[in-house]
Amino acid sequence: MNKSMIRFILGKVLLLEAAMMLLPSVVAALYMEKDGFSFLISALICVAVSLLLSHKKPTDTTIYLKEGCVSTALSWILMSIFGCLPFVISGAIPSFTDALFETISGFTTTGASILSDVEALSHCMIFWRSFTHWIGGMGVLVFLLAVVPMSGGSNINLMRAESPGPSVGKLVPKMRYTARILYVIYFGMTILQIVLLLVGKMPLFDAVTTAFGTAGTGGFGIKNDSIGSYSAYIQWVTTIFMILFGINFNAYYLLLMKKFKQAFAIEEVRAYLLIILVATGVITFYIMDSCGGFWSGLRHAAFQVGSIITTTGYSTVDFNLWHSVPKTILVILMFVGACAGSTGGGIKVSRFVILFKSMFKELDSYIHPKVVKKIKMDGKPVEHEVVRAVNVFTITYIVLFVVSIFLVSLEGKDLVTSFTAVTATLNNIGPGLELVGPTQNFGHFSILTKYVLMFNMLAGRLELFPLLILFHPALWKDLLHRKKKTKKTNI
Repeated sequence: MNKSMIRFILGKVLLLEAAMMLLPSVVAALYMEKDGFSFLISALICVAVSLLLSHKKPTDTTIYLKEGCVSTALSWILMSIFGCLPFVISGAIPSFTDALFETISGFTTTGASILSDVEALSHCMIFWRSFTHWIGGMGVLVFLLAVVPMSGGSNINLMRAESPGPSVGKLVPKMRYTARILYVIYFGMTILQIVLLLVGKMPLFDAVTTAFGTAGTGGFGIKNDSIGSYSAYIQWVTTIFMILFGINFNAYYLLLMKKFKQAFAIEEVRAYLLIILVATGVITFYIMDSCGGFWSGLRHAAFQVGSIITTTGYSTVDFNLWHSVPKTILVILMFVGACAGSTGGGIKVSRFVILFKSMFKELDSYIHPKVVKKIKMDGKPVEHEVVRAVNVFTITYIVLFVVSIFLVSLEGKDLVTSFTAVTATLNNIGPGLELVGPTQNFGHFSILTKYVLMFNMLAGRLELFPLLILFHPALWKDLLHRKKKTKKTNI
């Protein structure tokens, strides 16, 4: 294992985080808030540790998939630990566990909070919470690839380890340019949403922080009622952009390249939009009477469907009070998630499409045993390796989900709370039902449960395996073996 390269990457990630902490410091200066000093102190700590880790550039810059997974998992863990320091130092969230929970929830774009009164925080703290969504939405290592020169043709392993979806490819031959294109699209869409929110007379600070949460599909609200107190126009703009950020970014690249036919032919995107359309229609039918008519019901239904399927987690109403059918649909959408290659979480629409096609293929084999039929997506055969990876992911997901529910249930909360708490964190959504509903928070859980849910948030954002590999005995045997080998060579 290339340990020196892993160390170098971790150092660069902390240096980037230190630079990002300067933005909330500027916000603190604008609003004359003392909490800004906590970001400066945290940034200095990040710089100091970064220099220790990355002062010497490795001679071998090769990154295999193993190094990519380990680097990604450790980067997100370190980034969360150092990212929670401003909360602890300022006293905004004095408990380290709670501060870490809030920060991991932010970076993983989950949006589950331990806070009961968000509006009591200073502007710079609210800004940092939302900004962590924007940082984590596209991925810090994708940003690292875009701005930091890294030699070696194996850098795609970093993106594969961090990017959501069953497969990741290059938009252009060079990985660095692919990362840049993704961030240009990401940044451009964020700016466009901010402008449209400002048109709706939303205050600048509110518009920026709301756009950060929407772009990263995170959902940390800056108001205690999330988006509920804003105008219908602002709610519709947020709805549209939540759905847009849940679409595979490859589609936007194809549109920019004027390849309109290819962009609209992406099967996953069509399935994603169809699911949203059907779910919105059914939920509107059930809630329109209680919401003041068809149009009001449509707005709330579209918002919540867009929020849940993209795993954003914003809310305009307390959907925990809705009829059981709309609530059931929303829970199902929590598992479905957004498209692969988007900023959304969940299992991903593409995986469900492949799973359903695999099921129908198996049924066909019973009727026509001698017929050889291949699964296709977008008119192209899906490789057996991809189908196998989807099946393994699904099995691993189910095992982790069941174990997590068991561990959370030890606390003695009701089944719906335990079930949706795990669902909301493992799928990076935020709110669940009952005690973790849209008007509630996760602060009432024990320390053990919070760490289980934190693990779920990281596992869900990193597509399970990059985090789980840290617990594989073979990884540590490899490290120990190399240490012994090095000692013998020195002797």
